[in-house]
Order: sequence, then structure tokens, then C-alpha cells
Amino acid sequence: MLQIKHLTLTHKKDFALLVEDLSFTLNAGERIALIGEEGNGKSTLLRAIAGDEGVRDYAEIGGQIVNTWRTGYLPQELPAAVRAMTAYDFFCEGAAFYDQTPKRLGQLAARLHLPADVFYSEQRMGAFSGGERVKLQLARLLMDEPELLLLDEPSNDLDADTVRWLEEFLVGCGLSVLFVSHDETLLRRAATGVLLLERLRRRQVPRAGVCRLGYDDFVTSRAEMFAHQEQVARKEREEYAKKMQTFETIRRRVEHEQAVISRQNPGGGRLLKKKMHAVLSMGRRFEREAREMTDMPESEEAIFAKLGCEPLSAGKTVLDLFLPELSVGERVLCKDVRMNVRGREKVCILGRNGVGKSTLLRRIRDELAAREDIRVFYMPQEPGDILDMNGTPVQALTVSGDKEENVRICVALGSMKFTGDEMNHPCSGLSGGQKAKLMFLMMAQSQANVLLLDEPTRNLSPLSGPVVRALFADYPGCIIAVSHDALFEKEVCTRRLVLGPEGFLSDRI
Repeated sequence: MLQIKHLTLTHKKDFALLVEDLSFTLNAGERIALIGEEGNGKSTLLRAIAGDEGVRDYAEIGGQIVNTWRTGYLPQELPAAVRAMTAYDFFCEGAAFYDQTPKRLGQLAARLHLPADVFYSEQRMGAFSGGERVKLQLARLLMDEPELLLLDEPSNDLDADTVRWLEEFLVGCGLSVLFVSHDETLLRRAATGVLLLERLRRRQVPRAGVCRLGYDDFVTSRAEMFAHQEQVARKEREEYAKKMQTFETIRRRVEHEQAVISRQNPGGGRLLKKKMHAVLSMGRRFEREAREMTDMPESEEAIFAKLGCEPLSAGKTVLDLFLPELSVGERVLCKDVRMNVRGREKVCILGRNGVGKSTLLRRIRDELAAREDIRVFYMPQEPGDILDMNGTPVQALTVSGDKEENVRICVALGSMKFTGDEMNHPCSGLSGGQKAKLMFLMMAQSQANVLLLDEPTRNLSPLSGPVVRALFADYPGCIIAVSHDALFEKEVCTRRLVLGPEGFLSDRI
């Protein structure tokens, strides 16, 4: 059993409260999705439950965590030391690897869509695609036969087939699962409940709540609860306003009567004094009622920068590309890649992990870099490709360095829910979602009319998903994106290209 009792997590550097007085129990067989905006402590909470001592380097942990289950933990990112290991060395570090028979390894590889010989591969972990790395980590966890899985973004970088496998595995495994995910489709199909972490009032006040409903029912229930609470709160305020109007009318009339009463009528003066005392008593009662009124509903809303640019004409050729082969080093990923993109098309590149989608997007970036008739912004899967991890978010957005620009940058970061401390911390200390939001601001600042996006929604809260998709759907420029997000593909993209070993297998609207 996993039981959390009055847990509080506080960031040591700025003393920010991430989680306060959280209590909940995860029961056998439950699959609870841990969601919330970026930087709200989701990964920190998972690491604390997993017993990762590294959490104590940056966070104070109060309260109690009781975990009696054999636990497998999948982190959001592989440490640099692990990325440098070969796959074989990675598996050798797990004692359970030595208990696996060739047959069981083959079955596990098939379930994860991995090559049968991958467990003995001399390829470095960092050289595998992002999706392949997730599968390798899952394989090692499953060898230990855990009772509880703690998964931090398990669907990141997985292709559509493997995401479907992951959904089926989570639903059918019979294990208790606490997982962080931004994939709304995975949440809808796999979660039996939701644990929402929020930080309200300019990210100063944490709030957490557990809802034991499926994700769609959770979203509907939350919206209905907020609507009902707002209706009740507004009605109470309307009634209070009417009471106060009546009170003010009576008070002014009594004050007027006291002002004009003759001194030759002391009895009447005493009666008016008592009347005023009763009126003021009524006013104090109304004030107490006001303090007890239903609060207006408060939630943490994501705010995103608007994407503006000079619109492209529909017939303009943005990309006309032919690659006889696409390779990394000596490894050929795919052949005969032909791609033509025009005007305001929004193209989604799909395909299995390892086929070369991200590599192709970088080649497209290089192809368009010298063009003077278009302005291109590239949003990579790994933020470190364009962000200086030692620099601050303010520095990442600074161009001229003048005072007015600094004010505009701080306002923009504030609109993305960055606190003052986070604006001036090194980017390396930001969560994956905060790095993504910073890249969104860089994208907006660039005024680019061609966007090259590698998994643009992978680190953003599912509650932010509709906002982000609407943002890209309304964008007047051209988008070429790699994405495994089914809702992004459906709601944003006008064309879908499926990449395989022999080039694009299909081109569908």
C-alpha cells in the first residue's frame, strides 16, 4: 500500500511551497494520473515517493510516506552517466536481468516493439531515440516484477503504436500505478483517477486534490463544480449587495433623523440611539456573512503568448526536398524522402521510433536556414539545443538589453506563470514544461512565419492542451511538426506524412 500523510514539499532555494499538507492513499490496482501546470512539483513528488535521495538536494520533505510495495520508478530524463552506458551495461546493473531466460527476453522485446538482441547491444543509451530509451527503461523495470509503478512522462517520445501498447499494458497489468502524463488520450484511456497539483495566487499557494474518476469525467465534473460554485457565489454576492443597499438606506435615514431631532425631545433621541445601535449591529452581522460567503472558484489557468507573423500566400513553396537517404553516422534511417510543403500548410510527420523523424526535421531546418524570403523558428525536442542551460529565462529573451525590453520580458514571463525567482534562475533548474513555455515565448518573439516543431506539446499540462492546440490552429504561417499527440494531429494539422524505411508511406489529409 502507498499512503501519503500530511506531505509538504518546499523548494530550498526560494522556499516556494510545491505541495502542502497532501494526504491520500493509492489502493491496489488503481491507476492515478498526476497532472498540473509546469513547475508544480509533479516530478519532485514522484521522486520523493520513490525514495530518491537526490530530491533532498533541492527540496525539504515534511510529513510521512508509507510505501510497502516493491516499486519501479521511471524518471522523466536519463542521467548523463546512464546515457553514456551501453544498453547491455544498463541492463547488467539490474540484478533481475540475470534471471531472464532468452525466451522471456524475446517475449519482453516483442511486447515493447524492440529488437530481440537489444538487451546485449553495445549502442550507447544516449544514441537511441527518445522513444527507444523509454522502452528500454520500461523493460528493465518489468524484469523486477514491481507491484507499484511510478512513471514520469512514460509516453514522451513514444510512437503511436507503442502509446497504444502502453495504454493496454497499464489497463491490463493489474499493478498500482501513479503516473505523470501530458498525453490526453493516454489519460482518458488508462487513468482511474486524477491527482491535480495547482499553485494559485501568483504561484504562492499550493492546492492538491484527488478525484477518483476517469479523466473525461474528472474534467466534466471539475467544470460543473466550478460553474455551480460560481453560480452560488454570484447569487450570494447579489443578495449581499441588496442587503447592504437596504442597510445603507436605513443607516442614512436614522443618521438624518438624529441630526434633525430637537434637543427638547430627549426620549426620541434615546430611541434613535437604540435604533442606530440595532442598525450597526445588523451591519456587523452582514459583514460576518460576507466573510462566510462561498468563494469564487479559483483555478490555475495556463496563459500562452500569441503567435503572430506576416501571413504566407497559399501558393508559396516553403519546402521542396528530396533526400536519397537519411542517415546518422553510418546508420541509414530511411531512403527516398520526398517532401513538398506550401503556404499555410500544417504538416505532421508521423512514424515509428528510430525511423528518423527528428533527424529529418533538423535537415529541414538546415535546408531553410539560408532562405531570406521566410523566417524560421525551430523548437527542438531537447531544449538544450537552443537554450543556454547556464543562462536565465530573462537572458534567453534579451536582444538589446535596454531597460524597457527587460520590463517587457518580465511581463511576458509573468504571463507564463514564471515567478520572479524563476525568471532569474539558470534554465537548467526549470521543469521540462517551463523550458517549453520559454521556447514558446522565444517563438512568439521571433515573429517567424515557418515553425519547425519537434513534439511541441510533450511537456505541457493536459489542461493546457486545448489552449495550445487552438494557438497553433489559428497561426497564419506554415507548420512542419513531429508529434505523437493524436489530438494535436487531429485539431492542428492539415496533412499527415507517415515516414518509413522507404520514405513516406502515405500522405493523407
